[in-house]
Amino acid sequence: MSSIFNSSIGRKLMMSIMGLFLILFLIVHLGINLLVLFDSPRAFNIAADFMTTNLVIKVFELILFGSLLLHIIYGVILQIHNWIARPERYKKTNHSQTSFFSKYMFHTAVIIFVFLFIHLLDFYFKSKFFEPLNDVVYNDKTYYDMAGLVIEKFKIPGFVIGYILSFLFLGFHLLHGFQSAFQTLGINHKVYSPIIKKTGIIYTWVITIGFTFIPVYVYFFK
Repeated sequence: MSSIFNSSIGRKLMMSIMGLFLILFLIVHLGINLLVLFDSPRAFNIAADFMTTNLVIKVFELILFGSLLLHIIYGVILQIHNWIARPERYKKTNHSQTSFFSKYMFHTAVIIFVFLFIHLLDFYFKSKFFEPLNDVVYNDKTYYDMAGLVIEKFKIPGFVIGYILSFLFLGFHLLHGFQSAFQTLGINHKVYSPIIKKTGIIYTWVITIGFTFIPVYVYFFK
């Protein structure tokens, strides 16, 4: 079994499974983030508190970080192997749309990783380990004012621009990654593959527009 996951196919399989899990997480994360657009920050703060205190969610949080770490590790290993094999693999040039997006998957992944590190430091680690946030009280229960922190960050022009650019790179990454994950899992059919491709494009647009709309709206209207 271990030899399977140490093979090139096994690594791609693991990276695809972890990638699909992260794709599902992005939908949940976007849904919660959209709550910050409400006039009252109450819904966002309660949802954020639930995501950080619920035992089941905390288990999934560990799975999420594990998936992200494995996705990165396997991605780096596969890229190194591709660089080593490049003289043989690139004798013929493929100018297809798929090869264009796949060519820059590692580059966009590096940019996304840098953004993710900063993002976690700003919101996750800072609130948990470094700086106490302002408290708000709803129905005699105290919550961290995460909405206030988000709005504060999205009032900084440089932060907004960096946030938007990062999600544009993420969208670029997803355009190939979504379809590639299903292909790696063996779902490659003349009927299903076009549907998966279109679903991936729609998903990418929803994620990219959704996440980039939030800082723009907050910066100009909140």
